[in-house]
Amino acid sequence: MGLFGKMKKQILKVIEWEDNTKDTLVYRYPLTDRTEIMNSSTLVVRPSQVALFVHKGQVCDVFAPGTYKLSTENIPIITKLLSLPTGFDSPIKAEVYYVNTKQMTGIKWGTANPIMMRDKDFGTVRLRAYGVFSIKVENAKKFMEEVFGTNQIYKTSDICEQAKPMVLQAFTDAVAESKISALDLAANYKEFSQTIVDTSIEDFAKFGLKLCTIVIENISLPKEVETALDERSKLGILDDKMGTYTQYQAANAMRDAAKNPNGNNMAGLGVGLSSGMTVGGMFAQAVNGVKNKDTGLSQNQENEELKECPECHKKIKKSVKFCPECGAKQPQAKFCPNCGAKVSENNKFCPECGEKL
Repeated sequence: MGLFGKMKKQILKVIEWEDNTKDTLVYRYPLTDRTEIMNSSTLVVRPSQVALFVHKGQVCDVFAPGTYKLSTENIPIITKLLSLPTGFDSPIKAEVYYVNTKQMTGIKWGTANPIMMRDKDFGTVRLRAYGVFSIKVENAKKFMEEVFGTNQIYKTSDICEQAKPMVLQAFTDAVAESKISALDLAANYKEFSQTIVDTSIEDFAKFGLKLCTIVIENISLPKEVETALDERSKLGILDDKMGTYTQYQAANAMRDAAKNPNGNNMAGLGVGLSSGMTVGGMFAQAVNGVKNKDTGLSQNQENEELKECPECHKKIKKSVKFCPECGAKQPQAKFCPNCGAKVSENNKFCPECGEKL
């Protein structure tokens, strides 16, 4: 029985990892006393994998994708450390780690807290953003030395704790340094993404990683700012499209009257048209009220007879003696006391009857 156990240890062993998961970055091959690495053992490294041989906590030999018959020639570092003879017959004490080098996609990121930003249109604003990114292991040896150590299994979720803050930092720098208005951010998502990838190369390389892509799905303003923007848009529509709004209301009234199976369609049409025009008129008055704030005149003042101040050229009432805008004295009309004809302020005699003024 002892002889059979000894021979069993020397049976050729195929070392390979069939990855059936979508998020495993590192897998340590289970080696026991009965599965030790022997001369001529076969090592299989599949595409998007790298195999690392570790001896006493030190990364020794690295294998790219391919199939290898292990010998002292293709494990030179372990051979040197163990002083193995050519064509070693005794098992070697080493651990085998498989590192997944394919892209890990669909990793979500987002701002836990709003980002403060100076905006040329709104002053200081707070932005929130979210999206997805993908990373991959670029340098398996450095990744092991700096990140996963000797863990038996290391998953994407484990590295996300480090990767997400790095992505957020790069995003914040890119948006702040661009000095683009919040209203124009949506037109620059792609440019921001490329900037983040380019500026993150060195930071991720320190851990043996590479940021492959980042997608910005949305950048949003606070709700109160978005509400203010909506109100401003409404005012712009009412100012420029009031005629269209009234026509729209009238068209809806005609449609509703035509669908009414009961009663007088023409009567319903008249009520609908009246309602549409009334509502349109109310909005028009509101918009005119906004415009009157710019001229400083009330609705009643606009209906009065106005004149232009010769100094500041503002529209003022004809009855005032001094301009309410610039204070300039206004020229007053004079009339002849004899015939009542209108005369100039500088006339000494009436040009109609000759009366002395």
